[in-house]
Amino acid sequence: MHAPLLTRSDIEATQRRINQHVHRTPVLRSGTIDGMIGAAVLFKCENLQKVGAFKIRGALNAAACMSPEERRRGLATHSSGNHGQAVALAARLAAVPAFIVMPRSAPRIKRAAVDGYGATVIECGTAIQDRESTMRAVLAEVGAAFIHPYDDERVIAGQATVAMELFEDDEGLDALLAPIGGGGLMSGSCLATRAFSPRTVLYGCEPAGANDAARSLAAGTLLQNAEVSTIADGLRTNLSARTFAILQRHLSDIITVSDAEIIAAMRLIFERLKVVVEPSAAVPFAALMQQRRRFAGKRVGIILSGGNIDLEQPYFTRPPSG
Repeated sequence: MHAPLLTRSDIEATQRRINQHVHRTPVLRSGTIDGMIGAAVLFKCENLQKVGAFKIRGALNAAACMSPEERRRGLATHSSGNHGQAVALAARLAAVPAFIVMPRSAPRIKRAAVDGYGATVIECGTAIQDRESTMRAVLAEVGAAFIHPYDDERVIAGQATVAMELFEDDEGLDALLAPIGGGGLMSGSCLATRAFSPRTVLYGCEPAGANDAARSLAAGTLLQNAEVSTIADGLRTNLSARTFAILQRHLSDIITVSDAEIIAAMRLIFERLKVVVEPSAAVPFAALMQQRRRFAGKRVGIILSGGNIDLEQPYFTRPPSG
């Protein structure tokens, strides 16, 4: 099994390692939302994190765990945006180059942010295989240290600090919902819950158009998406064997939602919490809205994973059906 065995002390040590470079993000509430759901809903706002997403935690921890010699030739990754920004910032803080492979379909705002951190952006095709093959060529050329977006114990440990902070702020959560793409945030949330709040029940949340995690857990074996179709660009990746093993062991269920449900959740967050979230971040709240009877009377934590949104996307004016 590939699952890392992160202990409470491991996660606390990770928090100390990255603390000076990350925000302690707030937990927000809305009485209107609580009334609509019939539950106490606590939103952990990683959309207000540096680089606009939780990803900075894992990237910083991975970089901090390297030796100066490992970092010397730079840091590299492949990403549709948020992890790329995180690695670019981690490299800038370490005063080394960054090399970020991005699909040509990456949101404009995320590409611009990676550029803004001074990274070298290498464009690739839209398939996962395109990212990986281009990344191999870049690494062979420049010799940089690769930080995988999620299939890395150091990255998972960094992402675990999100849930750790939430449990420190509220010890009574009955359930925790987080989005699933490659599974780094959800894996970290699982391991932090085991360490800090074992009574809390864990739910993964996924777009119906990129539902490899739901299908994998149902089948009991790791499956991949041959094609994806969702506005949640940050969740279009597949699980790894490492993250699948963790989710398989700890998740109670995975809830899938349509793009229309994601948009409705985004709009409600905008209107009631007065914060900006990207589609991927709204997926757990969309799942809660869909399954409100399941969570009635509960105290529910929601991780809002990021806020890097392209306001030019058509779904703001023409919501899809489904």
